[in-house]
Amino acid sequence: MTRTIGIKIICVATALILALASIFGVAKLITDPAFYQKSIAALEEKQETVLELTAASTAASAAITLLPGDTATPIADKLADLSGYFLIVLCAIFLEKYLLTITAAAAFKVLIPAACAAFAAAALFPRLRRTAGALAWKLTLFSIAIMLVIPTGIRVSDLIEDTYQASIAATIQEAKDATDTIQNSQSENAETEQSGLSGFFSKVTDSITGAAAGAVEKLRNVLNRFLEALAVMLVTTCLIPILVLLFFRNTIPDIFSMTCLTVCRRRLRRLFCMLAMI
Repeated sequence: MTRTIGIKIICVATALILALASIFGVAKLITDPAFYQKSIAALEEKQETVLELTAASTAASAAITLLPGDTATPIADKLADLSGYFLIVLCAIFLEKYLLTITAAAAFKVLIPAACAAFAAAALFPRLRRTAGALAWKLTLFSIAIMLVIPTGIRVSDLIEDTYQASIAATIQEAKDATDTIQNSQSENAETEQSGLSGFFSKVTDSITGAAAGAVEKLRNVLNRFLEALAVMLVTTCLIPILVLLFFRNTIPDIFSMTCLTVCRRRLRRLFCMLAMI
């Protein structure tokens, strides 16, 4: 009887120490933004890229509307529509930035202490041993998953974006060049109108000038590049974190069921069996 009480006290004390260390020690360290300096820097770089893409697409759309006629209006509409999708990407980046510390706080201030409480309950109450032990195990696995999902997703996203970074930069530059060409062409047309050369100006207004036409053709290609960049951004900021979470959800239980870790689980079960038999 005395031995049983001693084992229970040891289990409860261990759970209490782990819970306090998680709340006041590990949580304080792991919720510090400086701990995620590299991840935050990567997200800020991605944020700047999205803002540049948004500004370039909006400027190109506005420039196309300056051209006479409706030849390039569909391109302008498509470029304007991209701004809404880039806003979704931007919101996802901000969400990831905040979730870095929020998920860590949830893991070490709530889930790990709850797992420790479930472990203590399993040690104290034989009737709850099986249920509380399973709950402690699941809470521990879930806390590990949500803590690692955002940093891991950022690393995977960086690998994908590194492949397309040069292409995205070229897309932004081409959009700026085409926008400047159209704006310069329209400025020249305005100067021609003010100079009184009405005959020449009427020809210009009837059709897009050669330079502007070349710029519109370039913007058609740029629109395709924008769509490609948008697809990459949506995959890396929205889809990858979800896939990483699903990966952890399906993989962590398999990892913890391996032989070396199964031994630890069996020893815990033997400990609970000893408590039940004494």
